[in-house]
Amino acid sequence: MVNALGQQQAAVEPIARRRGLFRWVLPVLGWLLLAAGAAGIGLHYNSRVWEPAVLAASFASYLMVGALVAVVVLGLARRWVSTAVAVLVSAAALWSHAPMLWPGGSAPPGTDLVMMQSNLFLGHGSAEAVVQAVRERSVEVLTLEELTPELLGKLDAAGLADLLPHRFTAPSGGGQGTGIFSRYPLEDGVKFDGFWLNNLRATMIHPGRGPVSVFAVHPIPPLLNAGVWADELRKIRDILGQATGPVVVGGDFNSTYDHAAYRNLVSGRYADSAELLGVGALPTWPTDRWWGPVIGIDRILVADGHAVALSSHTIPDTDHRAVIARLRL
Repeated sequence: MVNALGQQQAAVEPIARRRGLFRWVLPVLGWLLLAAGAAGIGLHYNSRVWEPAVLAASFASYLMVGALVAVVVLGLARRWVSTAVAVLVSAAALWSHAPMLWPGGSAPPGTDLVMMQSNLFLGHGSAEAVVQAVRERSVEVLTLEELTPELLGKLDAAGLADLLPHRFTAPSGGGQGTGIFSRYPLEDGVKFDGFWLNNLRATMIHPGRGPVSVFAVHPIPPLLNAGVWADELRKIRDILGQATGPVVVGGDFNSTYDHAAYRNLVSGRYADSAELLGVGALPTWPTDRWWGPVIGIDRILVADGHAVALSSHTIPDTDHRAVIARLRL
């Protein structure tokens, strides 16, 4: 009898230890996830130009997911007060991204315009793939970053000049080059001063819509200089604010929706095509890593218009996915 009781007690003790461990592991894990979610919200609304915070904000959305997981983990741990806090933090996280997750209504009648945006990684991107995408998707206006003179020649050899015969370009090495290509005539080309990389504007004379301002923008990455990055985004916002009439903007913004500096660009009459369609982040970078792409920094904006469709496309030999939007002006 004694032996039986001893064996039973010996069997119960490991179970009790596991239950005790389980009782503490789940809450600690849940609190860590909750803290990550709260940190993501803080980064989303942070406007301070401090490089670590700016870089971390690129991944704020992923941190916010922690709050959603924390609801489940803390619920399983029966920590009801903590679970309620996690629900509130999750609601705040969803609210912060509601514009990107909820379509902004349907596009009214108007003139459709197909636009493509692509960063070609120091001129290494496949010219043939770019031209193929332009041809197959009936692209009417194209913006390119990191356009080199050599790549420009390859694009023409692949047939880009036949498809989009009008252009305003500022090709260069070192990632500075930028170009605007159009099926329709381009006028009044401008290369803006005060930027590390080439930022351009031209007026496209669309046969069905008349003059349309086209911008190709490329602020520097915050990793190079967060202060200059923030200053260039402010300059781009001011430049866009001076444009009148319909406007389309393609660019590698080197920022995400979680950066307050980027959201300032898509205020007023400008809207992100992904926001208009409610498709979320649409990650485009990096594509040259096994774990990518994870963040969306290649964007197409529109003013005095709407978006009908948006998709991303692989361009070999570059670290960005291209994006193609059907806009309605």
